[in-house]
Amino acid sequence: MRIVVVGAGAVGGYIAERLSLEGQDVVVIDIDPLRAAEIRDRLDALVITGNGAGAATLEQAGIGQAELLLAVTASDGANILACHTAKRMGVQRTVARVQDPDLRDGLDGIDVDVVIDPVEAAAEEIAALVVESGLSELIEFGEGQLALVGGTVTAASPLVGVTLKDVPRNESFSWLAIASVRNGSTIVAHGDTTVLEGDHLLLMVKSKNVDRAKSMIGIHDRDIRRVLIIGTTRVARLTTDRLVRSGMEVVVIDPDEARCGAVAEEIPSALVIAADPTDPTVFGELETNLHDSVVALTGVDSMNLIPCLVAKAMGAATTISRVMRMSYVGLLAGIGVDTTVSTRLTAAASILRFVRRGTVYSVATFSDTNAEVIELEAVPGARAVGHSLLELTLPHGMVIGGMLRGDIAFVPSGATTIEEHDHLIIFAIPDAMAAVESMFSA
Repeated sequence: MRIVVVGAGAVGGYIAERLSLEGQDVVVIDIDPLRAAEIRDRLDALVITGNGAGAATLEQAGIGQAELLLAVTASDGANILACHTAKRMGVQRTVARVQDPDLRDGLDGIDVDVVIDPVEAAAEEIAALVVESGLSELIEFGEGQLALVGGTVTAASPLVGVTLKDVPRNESFSWLAIASVRNGSTIVAHGDTTVLEGDHLLLMVKSKNVDRAKSMIGIHDRDIRRVLIIGTTRVARLTTDRLVRSGMEVVVIDPDEARCGAVAEEIPSALVIAADPTDPTVFGELETNLHDSVVALTGVDSMNLIPCLVAKAMGAATTISRVMRMSYVGLLAGIGVDTTVSTRLTAAASILRFVRRGTVYSVATFSDTNAEVIELEAVPGARAVGHSLLELTLPHGMVIGGMLRGDIAFVPSGATTIEEHDHLIIFAIPDAMAAVESMFSA
């Protein structure tokens, strides 16, 4: 499909690159000539320098033939106006990045089909990961009844060195290994797959069994009593607010006194310290220990990574780092950073469900693999309806990890037959995406 992306910043550039690599017909618009030139050199896409909310620029982008416009600049107003103008010019669907809650509440009558806020979504994700310490992913599907659990396999895992088909099963605990990422390569799980220590493993379980899934990965619960937030960015403030409201003790550390003062006034229940978070004495004075989780959320990679490394060396239980440069992700595992988060990935997950064919409810993306997990509906007339999973002969690179039938969620077996309106949670690498769409859409 033709997709017009307005804004070539961190979020827009990443989404445009991902969609371009998939072979989508992508047009990128940015008002900054230098940023437009950088994207033009990097992507196989039409890049236009101009105002993405202007009719002349949108006409140049072929907006009348586009199925989707994504407005993801740093300006809420520009994004809303771009959607409004594009809709009047014939685009089928519009998605706007809007960060101001007051603006989001006042969009009735304006031609914005979907509003996303990747920073707010990232804050929710981070807060959940702090509570379930040690996990790299905790993503709910099937109206919250199923969970995709991800983490780095430790020596304590009962899966290490055993083929999955030989792992003893317990009738009270149904689980399915979806995939593992090893040395940058994605391994789609099957019966003969052997899990190794250090793998990034993804398991599908019922949400009530998240703790048991952590044990399968070899992650032991930590008694997290305090969270040290590094930075005063918007994602840091939103995360701090969520954790404080959940009852956590939260300390915010940032070298900028003015920004610290603003956060202290905004969130009085948090302790805010103006200090250098890369200085080990700061963590020493706070008596950092195994009951602490450190979450680094500045907008600079070095200011996130160094505090995580220092805090881990001084005894912190877990560390979560925001990453801006995605190439860092594969280098960080095992060196003091337990989990990485990215607002770019959060935005991509919010948007990809509008790109995929069929009735798609949600999409999850990952920092170290270009695979996706999709929750979609088996619509009447779909080729897969009426067939068991074994009969479908699923392509390599695709796993059906969970199902929701009516109000009942379960992890399927090969004998499970797909019925109309089933919700399926499907893991797929890019090469298998076309097969997913053809099987489950009419």
